[in-house]
Amino acid sequence: MLSISARNVARLKRTDVTREVASSAKSSSQTVCLDIVRRHDRENFLCTLLLSNPQRRSALAVRAFNVEVAKVGEKARSGHISAMPLKFWDETIAGLYRKNGTQIPQQPVISELASAINHHRLSKMHFQRLVRARMNTKLNFVSVKQLEDYAEQSVSSVLYLLLEMHDTRNTHCDHAASHLGKAQGIVNLLRSIPYQARHNMMPVPQELLISHGVSQERMIRNGRNDPGVKEVTYSLASVAHQHLAKAKKLMETLPRQIKPIFLPGVVVERFLNRLRLADFDISNPRVTQTDSLLPLVLYWRKFRGNI
Repeated sequence: MLSISARNVARLKRTDVTREVASSAKSSSQTVCLDIVRRHDRENFLCTLLLSNPQRRSALAVRAFNVEVAKVGEKARSGHISAMPLKFWDETIAGLYRKNGTQIPQQPVISELASAINHHRLSKMHFQRLVRARMNTKLNFVSVKQLEDYAEQSVSSVLYLLLEMHDTRNTHCDHAASHLGKAQGIVNLLRSIPYQARHNMMPVPQELLISHGVSQERMIRNGRNDPGVKEVTYSLASVAHQHLAKAKKLMETLPRQIKPIFLPGVVVERFLNRLRLADFDISNPRVTQTDSLLPLVLYWRKFRGNI
């Protein structure tokens, strides 16, 4: 019979403990990412839960990364911090793609992101676009085209990464993701108007304000009976709706298994409908309240494949 020395027994025990610690660390990192997205990006969190594993876990890592970068951008806009932390995330992404054994910070989101990148061979470019879009800390848009470009970089980039997680890399799917990202990005801006106004900031493109003869001060006051403010809101909502319509048309021919990636389109559609019913009053409680039916609607739309 083979005998096992006490030294070998101790070595085996150490190996088992190391594996348990590593497994616990991975589980903890996954929980951290899930919690970040759940607390700070509820609607995308609900959409992500309806993806299948391992894509769901990787998607939560990307969503958590996006939240962290967005939080830095928001703090920089409010003047609480400089934009330097964005440089940290930019350098971290660069480090994750180096092949020379570069040490990366031991942080749960970064750990999960590294796993997602290695598992799915995600493109570095999309991460860089996410970070560099947030470096536009003032969000001063001269034209609607500038806003669309910002939405493309900050929102569509996430959808491109989700497509790569599903091993889908083709122009048709990217085109649908581009339009949906622009629609979602414009809706995000619309929803931020009341918050931005409280801080005397107004990210609405200047060309829209000029075309409707509305000053930034009027948008900041956001008078509910101001027809000019409603016209500006309607114009932005119309651009978002056009992008959503194009995305939905393109989605008709997409494979069923990747359609859940586009569930954020349901969120955009429901928000625009609430805004229309509120006569484009962006501060109306009907518009700003939480969509309590959203979890059920998302599940049903995924089940039916009607996204």
